[in-house]
Amino acid sequence: METVYLACLIGGVLYAIVSVIFGDWLSQALDGALDFLSVDFLQPMTIVGGITIFGGAGFLMERYSSFAGPVIVLGSVLIAVAGAIIVYFLYVKPMENSESSIAFSVASLSGSIGEVLVSIPRNGYGEVLVKVGAGNTNQIAASFDNEPIPSGSKVVVVEVREGVLYVSELNLEL
Repeated sequence: METVYLACLIGGVLYAIVSVIFGDWLSQALDGALDFLSVDFLQPMTIVGGITIFGGAGFLMERYSSFAGPVIVLGSVLIAVAGAIIVYFLYVKPMENSESSIAFSVASLSGSIGEVLVSIPRNGYGEVLVKVGAGNTNQIAASFDNEPIPSGSKVVVVEVREGVLYVSELNLEL
């Protein structure tokens, strides 16, 4: 039985190494071919983690305890299930919600504060720098009030039409 435990342990470790090195490549190659097998809590990380924990626990108990074979198998299964549950709730579940995106919609810039980089003439276009998340974006801008806005001025985006930000100069005088 020690061979089975060792095989589970080594197989799990090899799976972890292969998934770290080739995981993205394999994911693209399969392109969702196995998505029909997906059940929320039966993620590969939890299944393989459980098998690896089963192998490790069984191997250690076989070597260093005086328990009988069936007790070791039962104990290994219980430890593996507990370990898989812990892996699911402490790693897999939080990671499902951790995806972030740096994408933004130009339409979502309404109400944003920016700075004029290229002065905006009365009936023309200039350029503004607007903070988006942790970064900045440069956008084409026109004057909402048909008033010229000099470079370096603080502006507020009043509306967005056809990909152009219509801005007004921001007066912070009290």
